Amino acid sequence: MKRNDFEIEICANSIESVIEAEKGGANRVELCENICEGGTSPSFGLISLAKEKCDIDVFVLIRARGGNFVYSENEISIMLKDIKAAVNIGVDGIVIGCLNPDASIDYDNCCRLIEAAKGLPVTFHRAFDVTNNPFQALKLIKTMGIERVLTSGQQNKAIDGLDLISKLQQDSLGKLKIMAGSGIDESNIAEIANITKIKAFHASLRVEVENANIHTKNNILFNCTKDIPENTRKISSANRIQKLINNLEKL
Repeated sequence: MKRNDFEIEICANSIESVIEAEKGGANRVELCENICEGGTSPSFGLISLAKEKCDIDVFVLIRARGGNFVYSENEISIMLKDIKAAVNIGVDGIVIGCLNPDASIDYDNCCRLIEAAKGLPVTFHRAFDVTNNPFQALKLIKTMGIERVLTSGQQNKAIDGLDLISKLQQDSLGKLKIMAGSGIDESNIAEIANITKIKAFHASLRVEVENANIHTKNNILFNCTKDIPENTRKISSANRIQKLINNLEKL
């Protein structure tokens, strides 16, 4: 598989991850915050600096909060304003996904967000993975002018959803790209590519980095759970991205 036959998108929640993504050879980043909540819209400052610091495409996740994907009118208004700000900064694309209470695609609100993007490429995110009928959802998404769908095959990890991802790839008819995401790394990328025949992949490929030389009181916790370390954070790794790409190029 040649380098230009596939695309690698890195889920980046920091400027360091953006820089590492470009250094590692990724095609673009999906910029977000709060990865532990499935991702939420990034700040104006992070979007601006990402555009200043890198030459690869910057797509911005537009999501008002964590939790489900059924949004109130106020939350839709927030996302419309976030899209406007992102467009004004000069982002290269946006990432959206709205559902109805019955887990079908919220066509009207998705179209409102797409219209606000003013012609930029749009990805439908993993809200797709909790839709009640993935093939019906894909059929509706095709009518919206959306460029790609990010999916784990309606499983927690893409490696467990290969059957559905393969069927979605066949059903897409080349009208949009199916992009596999969730748990994709250098150890399983070849298997996923071989089985599904897709050419678009979404990964974070992070490593844990200590916040060196910072004094803290160990009994004072600011994270909502003790499971999240206070003095380390995870940043995408250029080395891991390069390894993933190298494993794809061997196919």
